[in-house]
Amino acid sequence: MELLLWILAVVLVVSGIVSLARRQILWGIVLIVIGLLVGPGGVSIFS
Repeated sequence: MELLLWILAVVLVVSGIVSLARRQILWGIVLIVIGLLVGPGGVSIFS
């Protein structure tokens, strides 16, 4: 389960960075914050 959370967090953060590069600032910030919250290093919403 922890591996899946890491993969999900990485995908969300990378998507957020791509969104920032496309000038979608709000959506990029939201994706990065959600990625950091979901990741095992953050406050995981699944545990």
